[in-house]
Amino acid sequence: MARMTHSDPHTPRLLTCDVLYTGMGGAQSPGGVVVVGGTVAATGHPDTLRAAYPHAREERAGSVIAPPPVNAHTHLDMSTYEFTALPYFRWIPEVVVPQREKRSAEAARHGADTLAGLGAGGVGDIVYMHAPDVMETLLPREDLSGVLYYEVLGTFPEKANEIFRTVRERIEGWRAQERPGGPRVGLSPHTPHTVSHRLMRLLCDYAAGEGLPLQIHVAEHPAEHDLYTRGGGPIWDNRLAALYPDTFAEVMGRAPEPDLTPVRYLDELGVLNAKPTLIHMVNVTPDDIARVARAGSAVVTCPRSNHHLDCGVFPWAAFAAAGVEVALGTDSVASGGNLDVREDVAFAQEVHPGLDPRVIVRAAVKGGHRVLGTRAPFIRRGEAWDERYRW
Repeated sequence: MARMTHSDPHTPRLLTCDVLYTGMGGAQSPGGVVVVGGTVAATGHPDTLRAAYPHAREERAGSVIAPPPVNAHTHLDMSTYEFTALPYFRWIPEVVVPQREKRSAEAARHGADTLAGLGAGGVGDIVYMHAPDVMETLLPREDLSGVLYYEVLGTFPEKANEIFRTVRERIEGWRAQERPGGPRVGLSPHTPHTVSHRLMRLLCDYAAGEGLPLQIHVAEHPAEHDLYTRGGGPIWDNRLAALYPDTFAEVMGRAPEPDLTPVRYLDELGVLNAKPTLIHMVNVTPDDIARVARAGSAVVTCPRSNHHLDCGVFPWAAFAAAGVEVALGTDSVASGGNLDVREDVAFAQEVHPGLDPRVIVRAAVKGGHRVLGTRAPFIRRGEAWDERYRW
């Protein structure tokens, strides 16, 4: 029998970490994985593994061992933008709009290449309405899984039917190009204040009937409160007037009210019946959270982007207590800084010091896969070990 040496590939390796998430159940802390010859032999508490594998060569694997995290919300076609931190109501007109010519298939290809290099477990990407060639570029990629959500904007109710017809034609054409294991096509009515009530209903009813995944940006910045309660405020004051009716009431199809919130508006419009994934959800009330939980919608938080755009801190503990599925995303390079969602996991641990890190890691993996309708790989006995599992 050959004697095992320090460099023998069949010498057991005990990899330890602060948080272990195997893709099943909950995460544990601390954790460890025993790897023998490129195959997972055991997972569990480091002390248990040391006792079972006393000759294992031990090494620190990093802070986290888990399947690759999912970037559940981003804008790949903004990957060549410059990172800029500004209040949200200024960031849209001063950063997003002036550089909109940069939103292109080439930029999206660059972003997708970056994600592939990072070993991302999947992506929820928003495809800019006026760059539909982005969808044609990303759909065939074999190194991309998740959902490509076609973004739709349109604040004039009288134009809703015309916009919807165009969107439906494009969606039906793209769905014919879907491949097993590849990205699926979804829809993203941009926000409840950039999509008229008529168009929002048409899009969400269509998505529900066709089984299309939905993402909507909701309750991102505190200034949204002014829009829904009085029809004004910084977002309305900084809008491009030519893209909006005379009043916000025309967009909503109802008058603003003192207690109206974006979530309540969507719920009463019937949108939550389609179980959309709601992005950001920073500035919400307990009633909002209860409505989301009843609807069975999931939420994606983008910790770094929320910080850079002065949006506030996502009330993670309250959503967790209500049983709402939470995932993580980077948002755009322009607001998040880069496409590495592992940095959002680390930042989330800073801004949520009272939250168990195991909850955050699980959200980045299982939460992301549940949002996208994909499945996380498992780290368990007999499975191949992948170095991407070391964060």
